[in-house]
Amino acid sequence: MDMLLSALMGDFLGTPVYFWVAFLAIVIGLLVFDLGILNRNAHEISARESLTLYAGYVFVAVLFGIWVWFSRGAEAGLEFYTGYLIEQSLAMDNMFVIATIFGFLAIPRLYQHRVLFWGILGVIVFRALLIGLGAALVHSFSWVLVLFGAFLIFTGVRLFSHQDKEPDIEANPILKFLRRHFRISQHLDGKNFLTRLPDTKTGKLVTFLTPLGVALIMVETVDLIFAVDSVPAVFAVTQDTFIVYTSNIFAILGLRALYFALAAAMNRFRYLQVSLAIVLVLIGIKVALVPFDVKIDTFLSLAVTLGVLAGGVLYSLWKTRNEQSVSADAQPEQGRLEP
Repeated sequence: MDMLLSALMGDFLGTPVYFWVAFLAIVIGLLVFDLGILNRNAHEISARESLTLYAGYVFVAVLFGIWVWFSRGAEAGLEFYTGYLIEQSLAMDNMFVIATIFGFLAIPRLYQHRVLFWGILGVIVFRALLIGLGAALVHSFSWVLVLFGAFLIFTGVRLFSHQDKEPDIEANPILKFLRRHFRISQHLDGKNFLTRLPDTKTGKLVTFLTPLGVALIMVETVDLIFAVDSVPAVFAVTQDTFIVYTSNIFAILGLRALYFALAAAMNRFRYLQVSLAIVLVLIGIKVALVPFDVKIDTFLSLAVTLGVLAGGVLYSLWKTRNEQSVSADAQPEQGRLEP
């Protein structure tokens, strides 16, 4: 028992081990509750259910932030909430791309939650690797923050100039790679990511990727690509690995729950990308100034990010107030996986 207590009180990446254990226990508990109880049986998640789930995830994140605030200080608590908000705002664009992937591959809403859920496991692993790498670079070479800032500014400007362009899934290099190197079935096999079908040449049963499996791989790839933007952005707020990682994971868990409400009316948020572009540029400037000992107040960062994001949402809803909501993941009659 003494050895266990000693291990829990030890330090890992500048944070007591018991903080990490508590965080992982909360995340595992949320995932088990989500899949094992709420979504044990596959069903179409309504916008109302999606909003309720999202509210639950936000509530847990807020409580976690309060724990961080009182156990590690007000500055750490503010950094957690700011990182959480930044990750949520930047990951909004990710949701649009995921909806387009589902529509292109004709993934029924009945099975979309399964892809999003298992995709979370990849996010937990890949974000840990990226954040660990980023933290190592920042602590070894502080000037790398200037590169992070320049990259975020470039990404923000590019996002602003490409705000009206739809993702071209047909030209996606991952989809092209999968078509060249894997057998892909043209039809779903229930909730399975893989299926066994006769080979067209030999007639023997071989393993095929189903459209659901292709969707999972593409969603994981999209997550990894978007992490290249969002992870440096949170380093603008803090270089505390624990705060960066936990705020990222809680934000993504919440957004995945919110996906079905967003997907039902993606056209109502068409001006949100402008807000995201502004947030990226502002964060890029903030992170680039850190090596020069110019620190912008964390509360100010939180307030500005929240204000810009809220402004984008409200302006979008006002401009599209007379439009009928259109789902971004509306499927064609069949998937388009044939080369």
